[in-house]
Amino acid sequence: MYLELYGLKKTPFNITSDPHFFFESLPHKEALASLFYGIQERKGIILITGEVGTGKTTLCKVLLKKLPTTTKTSLILNPYFSEVQLLQAIVEDFGLKLKKMSRLDIISSLNTFLVDISLKGQNAVVIIDEAQNLTNRQLEQIRLLSNLETTSDKLLQIVLVGQPELIEKLSKFNLRQIHQRIFVKHNISPLSLEESERYVKFRLKQAEAGHIEISQDSFKLIYEFSKGIPRLINMLCDRALLLGFVKEYNVFGPEIFSACIKELQ
Repeated sequence: MYLELYGLKKTPFNITSDPHFFFESLPHKEALASLFYGIQERKGIILITGEVGTGKTTLCKVLLKKLPTTTKTSLILNPYFSEVQLLQAIVEDFGLKLKKMSRLDIISSLNTFLVDISLKGQNAVVIIDEAQNLTNRQLEQIRLLSNLETTSDKLLQIVLVGQPELIEKLSKFNLRQIHQRIFVKHNISPLSLEESERYVKFRLKQAEAGHIEISQDSFKLIYEFSKGIPRLINMLCDRALLLGFVKEYNVFGPEIFSACIKELQ
């Protein structure tokens, strides 16, 4: 609606996970570094956590774009399956065609695939987003998948991405076996005040904004509302651009953001 007025090529504060708008804050850089280390060094299970809206799904998509072509990938965005269906979804995303769908056949086909690519000097990683929704039985299945290995390397690297309650779940006594197999962990913290300001400016730049100015004293309001959570920053700034469009403003001061905060609370 407001793209033409502000000379925007894209909607800068869309809440969808778009790698084009991935902002490499320090927490996100560290998360990416942890992921690359865990995958390249074949550490097995890697845990990435963060509050709702901190950019975990976008991080997964950026990782997929940055991994070398020698790394085969399988991305599960929402693990609302049975244990067998989860296995099926993983192997199908690897591109495997299965004749039988029993647990034994799926794992046998997956193991053959992993051994084959390992012999070619390649690697494989499965990324499970929203992993806090995994059941205990699914987590046990994932632990069993982590057992697929040669004498020297893990054949499958498993990235669990979820909200902080995933840490609490994995700390339970009955899940201690999988918990002990997590060799790489990183929690994505919210943005600082300074990073929040740079985040807003970065997204505007990525959208090629030519006619928008946000006053310096507005950024404190943005941060106080969002607590540094990127999704909440997007919601507020998108609402501000819409209000600015209605009022035909090019300069966005505290009064605009205060009005939008009242609407969103």
